[in-house]
Amino acid sequence: MVSENLSSKNVCVIGAGPSGLVSARELRKEGHSVLVLEQNHDIGGQWLYQSKVEDEDSMGKKTPLKIHSSVYNSLRLASPREIMGFTDFPFIAKKGRDMRRFPSHSEMFLYLQDFCSWFELREMIRFNTRVEYVGIVDSSEFDIGKRIRWAVRSKEIETGIVSEEIFDAVVVANGHYSMPRLPVIKGMDVWRRRQLHSHVYRVPQPFNNEIVVVVGNSVSGRDISRELVNVAKEVHLSAKSLEISEGLSKVIAKYQNLHLHPQIDTLHEDGRVLFVDGTFITADTIIYCTGYSYSLPFLDTKGIVTVDDDKVGPLYEHTFPPSLAPSLSFVGIPKKIIVFPFFESQAKWIAQVLSGKRTLPSCEEMMKAVKEYYHSTDLAGIPKHNAHDIANFEYCDKYGDRCAFPHLEEWRKELCLSSILNAEVNLETYRDSWDDDLQLLQEVHQSPPFTQQGYESIVI
Repeated sequence: MVSENLSSKNVCVIGAGPSGLVSARELRKEGHSVLVLEQNHDIGGQWLYQSKVEDEDSMGKKTPLKIHSSVYNSLRLASPREIMGFTDFPFIAKKGRDMRRFPSHSEMFLYLQDFCSWFELREMIRFNTRVEYVGIVDSSEFDIGKRIRWAVRSKEIETGIVSEEIFDAVVVANGHYSMPRLPVIKGMDVWRRRQLHSHVYRVPQPFNNEIVVVVGNSVSGRDISRELVNVAKEVHLSAKSLEISEGLSKVIAKYQNLHLHPQIDTLHEDGRVLFVDGTFITADTIIYCTGYSYSLPFLDTKGIVTVDDDKVGPLYEHTFPPSLAPSLSFVGIPKKIIVFPFFESQAKWIAQVLSGKRTLPSCEEMMKAVKEYYHSTDLAGIPKHNAHDIANFEYCDKYGDRCAFPHLEEWRKELCLSSILNAEVNLETYRDSWDDDLQLLQEVHQSPPFTQQGYESIVI
């Protein structure tokens, strides 16, 4: 629904990564007053590479974490640059920089710097500031339907100065690739050799001539395993299922020191790693590439919003907690999507709802929709920790309809699927072998916004 009674709000955005930056832009477009609080010294979130991880707990159990980014030195994008940019600010290849279609993490950081500069967002950001508390003002008198305001307490990291400010609304955009998610394995607490989560993995050299077990065969597990085979004595990849992709099978067949195993059953104090099939090896190091958890340690909603096995909720359309909407919202919770355009549509919707241009359903209607969604995931046998895995272009298009955000272009969908299929078959080469996309790329580069004035020309 569209309303003509527009208003301006004082809004706090938590985080200056991609979701926080686009939120700030869209909020300002709608006339809101915006302050972005960022704990690091620069923008970028995950894409602000942090090479020094010695002070971080290797398993990420000690909080608050000292390191936000989980990016390792050799990381390259798993998706082509054409689909990664925001819809009105394409991620173009620039001369003198990393011009590959699947560039390095540093090139993505430079893109975000370009985005920040182009839209003059830096003036809204307060750096080196950690958010310590976000809570409802006068929560003892809180009642659904009344105006909600938020107290945000933050600390300047360098000086230790603590300040508290009041906002009409808070947008949480703190990311979800920092807090390590660890498996439960018998003997983890008694295995005395080196254990770490991929959150603190940066380069392969520290594992020279070691026997390394890598747990998990998703993107980071595959990347790190392929990198380690060049320096480690042996690399043992432990996966939930031995039914692996053709691409990973090719990699395992190529390297004599890379071995596939099922899940770990038990870790023994003497260094043995026993797998569920009864086989075992004695390892020097275990690297857990087992993903990340949603973490909202600063948020106090008196139990209204909780994180239950990585299901953040209740959230209407992964964005608004019904009884606190629209004063509290989240950008960046969903996974398995074309992230930048989706976060852009989230930010636009939030900004328009806060200004009054759009209206939300009633609290009761939103809660009903949330319960129906949870019921559907339960019926489908989807675990709680996969509650925000969308993997659905149609959903993304319907989501954008709420704020007149354009549907994903067909070329964006095709390039996304093409890269996924190519990775399944050609894991080692898909980032540099994409001849089948050439005709489609010609169409992409001739379409708006790639051809609009003001941007540098795309170079392949």
